Amino acid sequence: MKFADLHLHTVFSDGTYTPEELISGARKCGLSAIAVVDHDTVEGVGPSIEASKSKAVEVLPGIELSAEFEGSEVHILGYLIDYQNGALIKRLKCLKKNRIERTYKIIEKLKEIGVSLNPDTVFEIAKNGTVGRLHVARALLKEKRVSSIFEAFQKYIGDKSPAYVLGFKFSPNEAIKLIRESGGIPVLAHPSVLKNDDVIPAFVKCGLMGLEAYYPEHSQSVVNFYLGLAKKYNLLVTGGSDCHGSAKPEIKIGSIKITYELVERLKEAKDKV
Repeated sequence: MKFADLHLHTVFSDGTYTPEELISGARKCGLSAIAVVDHDTVEGVGPSIEASKSKAVEVLPGIELSAEFEGSEVHILGYLIDYQNGALIKRLKCLKKNRIERTYKIIEKLKEIGVSLNPDTVFEIAKNGTVGRLHVARALLKEKRVSSIFEAFQKYIGDKSPAYVLGFKFSPNEAIKLIRESGGIPVLAHPSVLKNDDVIPAFVKCGLMGLEAYYPEHSQSVVNFYLGLAKKYNLLVTGGSDCHGSAKPEIKIGSIKITYELVERLKEAKDKV
C-alpha cells in the first residue's frame, strides 16, 4: 500500500526542515506522497517539488491559512492549489505583513506582564519564513524566559494565555474562497482544536470541502466522530502529522499516515472545482 502525510511544514513558515530535509525524511518513512502546507505562504512548495524529483516522493502543493471566527483562530488547509496564482501571492503578502505586526503585539503584551523579549531574536529564528507563535516560543526558550516550548505556550502565548494575540483579519469564508479561486481544495485543519463542531455546517455552506480527521491529537473515537461528520456532509477526509521538525520534536514525519486512496479522492475532487 502507498501512504501519505498531508500536513508538513518547512523553514518557509515555522518548521525547521528545509525542503530537501523534508523530502529525505518522507522517503525514509516510506511515504509515497506528502503535502507542504506552510502557514500563509507557498514559498516552500516549489523547492519541495524540485527536491522530490530525485527521491520519488510526490509533493502536493498546499497551504495552511490562518483565519478568525468568533474570537477563535481557525486554520484552513488548501490542497492542490495553483501556488503560482497571482491573486493568491498578492493576498499572502498582506498576510505576511499582518503576521509581523501580530508578533510585535505579542512582544508588547509579554512586556506588559514583565517578560522582556528582543524582537530581533524572533525574526532571526524565523529568517525569511512567515513568522508565528512557534518562533516566539523558540525565542523565549533561547533567551531563557521559559524552560520549554510547551511552557511558552502554556504560560504566555497559547490560546487564552495572557500574551495571546489573534489579529489575523481574515475570515474562514475568505480563506475558503481564496483557496477555491486558486484551484484548490479547502479542508478544515485539526477540527477538534476549535472545540465547536457546530460551526462546520456553516463552513460547508461557504465551500469547505474536507475535514482533517486523522491528526496526532485525535483519539480513535475523535477520528471516528469526524469521519461520521465527513460522511454526513459529503466531505473529503485528510490527515497528517503536522510535523514542524525540531521545533516540535515529539511529532515526526509520517507519525500520522493516510492511505493514498484519500489522495486520489482529493485529485478527483479537484477536477470538479
